[in-house]
Amino acid sequence: MKIQPNTTLKCVADFIEAKKMIGDPNHIISGLNEIHEVEEGDITFVDHPKYYNKALNSKATTIIINNEDVVCPEGKALLIHDNPFDAFIKLIKSYRKFEPATAMVSPKAEIGEGTVIEPGAFVAEHVKIGKNCIIHSNVSIYNHVIIGDNVIIQSGSVIGADACYFQRRKDNFMKFESCGRVIIEDDVEIGALCAIDIGVTSDTVVGKGTKTDNHVQVGHDAKIGKYCFLGAHSAVGGVSVLKDNVSIWSMAAVNKDLVIAEGTTILAYSAVDKDTEPGVTYFGLPAEEVKKKWKELASLRSLPDIISQMKK
Repeated sequence: MKIQPNTTLKCVADFIEAKKMIGDPNHIISGLNEIHEVEEGDITFVDHPKYYNKALNSKATTIIINNEDVVCPEGKALLIHDNPFDAFIKLIKSYRKFEPATAMVSPKAEIGEGTVIEPGAFVAEHVKIGKNCIIHSNVSIYNHVIIGDNVIIQSGSVIGADACYFQRRKDNFMKFESCGRVIIEDDVEIGALCAIDIGVTSDTVVGKGTKTDNHVQVGHDAKIGKYCFLGAHSAVGGVSVLKDNVSIWSMAAVNKDLVIAEGTTILAYSAVDKDTEPGVTYFGLPAEEVKKKWKELASLRSLPDIISQMKK
């Protein structure tokens, strides 16, 4: 998420009540992003030693951290805080305040020529919808969603709901407030009762020409490529990337933080837990190359006979 206008290290330090500031007080901060999406000028946070090096060596130029003994990399700045997660959420809330709806279709929404918004559909603030789209009844389009031309969204789908992102505490959960967007490119069709979550700090993207069946879930910050197909009840975890021309059949799932290579096919009832190879078909739980998996299943079917013979 970009910050407009830009701010300074000193301003942020004062706002989050940092214990210590390491760096030039006039150091510029131009965006805020979670670690996997950072760019130069961004501020991010880290609160676990396991990820200190990743954050310090990332493209982020300002890091909120709970360890004042780390070495600040050249050209960067640090803000020392006991609870970096809480400090970052405070920042998000200051730049992305919730705006309650005042109408079923916001008068501020930009809706292109030839687009049909059917009765009962909800279109929130800061939404842009292109030309010749059909938004069926009972669709909910939350704040900060951008939709291209010739897009069809079937009834009951929810575009832009908050990410399912919580930090577990001793007695409860701390919610990571979402401040990203959803971008749906041209010629996409979303089936009925689908959910496409908003990006936490960047964009969830559904690429040009992609089609989904009903009951599909796309997690926060996922990037779906062009001309992909997602079957009914399939799910793509947060931050995962599907390259172009990927097919995921019914009831299949892709774990978070994965890259599904171009042309990959994932057969029904499969669960992918690692990156895939281009053009390969996968099956099983966990998913593997389909012929290898079928051989394993055939071998398993032979086990009872083998055990019986061994007993004799």
